Amino acid sequence: MRLTRQTNYAIRILMYCAANDGNLSRIAEIAQAYTVSELFLFKILQPLVENGFVETVRGRNGGVKLGKPAKDITLFDVVRVTEENFAMAECFENDAAECPLIDSCGLNAALRKALNAFFEVLAQYSIDDIVKTRDVRALLGIDNLAPRLATAS
Repeated sequence: MRLTRQTNYAIRILMYCAANDGNLSRIAEIAQAYTVSELFLFKILQPLVENGFVETVRGRNGGVKLGKPAKDITLFDVVRVTEENFAMAECFENDAAECPLIDSCGLNAALRKALNAFFEVLAQYSIDDIVKTRDVRALLGIDNLAPRLATAS
């Protein structure tokens, strides 16, 4: 299974915010750190905000920050809200009646079992887990930024 670019960068946004220790992060800073467009990141932000993973603060000194502790956001949580389709084969689709083996083939069951195992592993890792294992702050250039604390909401 291959995750979409949107899911990849959704996780990266959360990693950036987690590494920024509760300070507000500007989308421009995140885009620069990952060398992607701000517009692309703004599109990805919507499901993260809708699901409470990220909070936004508007205005000149605004930005984004985690909406809940990084330890409470699993990789599975993010994948679940950013991926649209988990069909690993045609027989996963609802209209898969084209295959004459659909009722007796073991492929569908094997792929479903593999997909569930994939989800179980993702559920074991939080954003905090993947941020604290590396020097993410330095790699993303966060240490070079002036901290901006989130204002009370």
